[in-house]
Amino acid sequence: PTANLLQKVVTGIEGLNTEEADVKGDLYEYLLNKLATSGTNGQFRTPRHIINMMVNLVKPVPTDTICDPAMGTAGFLIGAEEYLREKHQELFLDEKLNEHFNNKMFNGFDMDSTMLRIGAMNLISHNVDNPQIEYRDSLSQQNIDENKYSLILANPPFKGSLDYEVVAENLLSVCKTKKTELLFIALFLRSLQVGGRCACIVPDGVLFGSSKAHKSIRKELVENNQLHAVISMPSGVFKPYAGVSTAILVFTKTTTGGTDNVWFYDMKADGYSLDDKRSAVEENDIPDIIHRYEHLDEEKDRKRTEQSFFVPKEEIAENDYDLSINKYKEIVYEKVEYRPTHEILGDIEALNKEIEESIEELKSLLKD
Repeated sequence: PTANLLQKVVTGIEGLNTEEADVKGDLYEYLLNKLATSGTNGQFRTPRHIINMMVNLVKPVPTDTICDPAMGTAGFLIGAEEYLREKHQELFLDEKLNEHFNNKMFNGFDMDSTMLRIGAMNLISHNVDNPQIEYRDSLSQQNIDENKYSLILANPPFKGSLDYEVVAENLLSVCKTKKTELLFIALFLRSLQVGGRCACIVPDGVLFGSSKAHKSIRKELVENNQLHAVISMPSGVFKPYAGVSTAILVFTKTTTGGTDNVWFYDMKADGYSLDDKRSAVEENDIPDIIHRYEHLDEEKDRKRTEQSFFVPKEEIAENDYDLSINKYKEIVYEKVEYRPTHEILGDIEALNKEIEESIEELKSLLKD
């Protein structure tokens, strides 16, 4: 807001050692982390550890073309960029791959001009020279992307509903609805190339909603594409911004099916307390989720009473394509042994007698 403050910020940044690490990018991420307000359209910042988990599930490669159609501050694109820098340094030694990385790999859209500015700055400060960041209503006719991306990472807005008139017709043909969370899944399927992967966050209602639109989008994922995993997250993950229960869907666009078994995981902890404070705690299922997803062949014999297990496609179809883990999880109830009823009644009688004696004693004291 003032020239004086700007001078202080620039001087402070110049005093940092920027040679050993990507300090400018880290500094910018830190500032974004301190933005404590959520947008009017249900926007809120996806926690970095959740982003990193999703990136590790889909494992970006140097030839990927990555998109987030509801990018906000570009957290998912940054997560993918950092993963590639760490795991695939060869892309910076290959001229074509380096050119792709800096110009065509990262694509992001948003309807909030402030978010676009923040997201573009975020990518540039993380040394992506020319990210493809655009002002775009991803669900409208304005967005013509089809079979374009090999990887989508997103946490689309859950709130609100749109008028049919403003939604692209080919999205409504997949599921006729006004709900943004369902329309975005249809968009992901349209925008992905065949063989393209997606990891996205959805509210729990998407998993078990009984409307025709809910069922049709779930059927589309299970029957016409390959749904790999449904990871149920606790409701405190997005606090203090929102307390909604969510899940992560991981799938591949095939258009010809391919779902045999769907892997379910019941995440109970993410390394932070599930209240508004979100303090660091020891309990953390994220390393276990990544390890188990990388070794799904070892999951086949897991029982429904455990934290993760497979469910056959046929069973999901029989249950109206319900994808909520509670539909399939078996809960073991511990048998509680109670004392015989006559013993409990005896204790109550003894207590009543003691109370009556105390009352009589009090009455005698009052007479004196």
